[in-house]
This record gives sequence, C-alpha cells and structure tokens, in this order.
Amino acid sequence: MKVNTEWISISDMMSGLMMVFLFIAIAFMVQVQDEQQAVKEIAMTYQKSQKSLNMDLKKEFNKDLERWGAEITDNNIFRFNSPEVLFASGSSNISNEFKSILNDFFPRYIKLLSTKKYKDEIDEIRIEGHTSNAWNGAKSKQIIYLKNMKLSQERANNVLKFCYSIKNLIIQEDRIWLESHFRANGMAFSKLILKDNGKQDYQKSRRVEFKVLTKAQEKIYKIVEQLQ
Repeated sequence: MKVNTEWISISDMMSGLMMVFLFIAIAFMVQVQDEQQAVKEIAMTYQKSQKSLNMDLKKEFNKDLERWGAEITDNNIFRFNSPEVLFASGSSNISNEFKSILNDFFPRYIKLLSTKKYKDEIDEIRIEGHTSNAWNGAKSKQIIYLKNMKLSQERANNVLKFCYSIKNLIIQEDRIWLESHFRANGMAFSKLILKDNGKQDYQKSRRVEFKVLTKAQEKIYKIVEQLQ
C-alpha cells in the first residue's frame, strides 16, 4: 500500500509539472501571436503612411522633377540624379545650380514633412551622398573606397549645412526639430544604380538622396528582436 501511495504521489507531481509547462507554452504562444499581430498592425499603418507620403510628394514636386534631374521612388526616396548639376567631379562644393534647386526644394520638402500628418511619426530625415566605384588615378580598391567614402560624406555634410542655413521662415521655425532629426551619411558606392543589363550606371550612381525613416520601422525592429 505504501508503494502504491508513493507511486500515486510521483504521478500526481509529474502531472502537475506537465500542466505548468503546458500553461507556460500556451502563455508563450499567446504572447507571440499578440506580438505578431502588433507587427502586422504597425506594418499596415506604415504601408498606408508610405503610400500617402508618396502621393503628397509627387503632388508637390512632379512638375519640378524633370528640370531638376530628380525622381521620387516608390519608397519615397527623393533622388537627385544629375551629377554634373550637383558637384564638380571629385569636389564636395555644391554647384550654384544645385544651391538654387535646394533653395526651392528644401523649404517645400520640410513644410510637407512637418505637417501634423507626418511630423510626429518621423524618426529621421537623412541626406545620403553616393558615388560610383571609380576614382581616376587610384592604384588600389582600398584607396578608391576610402576616397569615395570621404567624398560622399563631405558632400552629404555640405548639403545638410546648406539646407539647414537656408534663410526661409519654414526652416527657421523648424530648426530645433531639424536638429533632432536631420542627418547626413556618406555611402560611397555601397548602393550602386545598375542599368537593365546589370552593369553600373556611372551617372546615376553619383547622386544625392533625401529619405525619411519613420518610427514605425523602429517599432517593428524592436518587436522582431524580442521574437528572436
């Protein structure tokens, strides 16, 4: 009788442990489902916001794109494609023509992004300088990379400085906000533009881009990290 009692006690204990593990597993599954649902909702909100911003950018700038040598991509990158308009070859000094474009473009760009519709959801407004993967006279791939990285960063910095200093009421009123969100990155040739045949488009690769990063992206990254 004693043996049977001990066996029942152990059996009951194992059953209890199995129930605990089952509840833990169920709780974990519910948590994962909740987090996946949260990612889905944030992603849908982000997608809707991106489409809305794309429409607003095109509405504001479509008539200017051709004469500026610019384009607006589907993911809302505002891309200035004409290197001969932007800078002299190998130089980080902004051309007078590009300064004139920026004087027109940037206040309107910030006016749109700083509306109630978008302002609170913007995490970063980034200027990126891009180059081709060539450098005249360079004797190694390492030198080509370093020179292009230096040049692309200087160009992005100079564009940021110029835009930040534009004497315009919109820029002046949003200067504190810009200081918290405005960034400049040199990308060298990490994101080359390719032709349809897969070869590098040297002209379009040498470009300046303005892009918007939203808080929705950061929220998704954090949730995904928790799921890993």
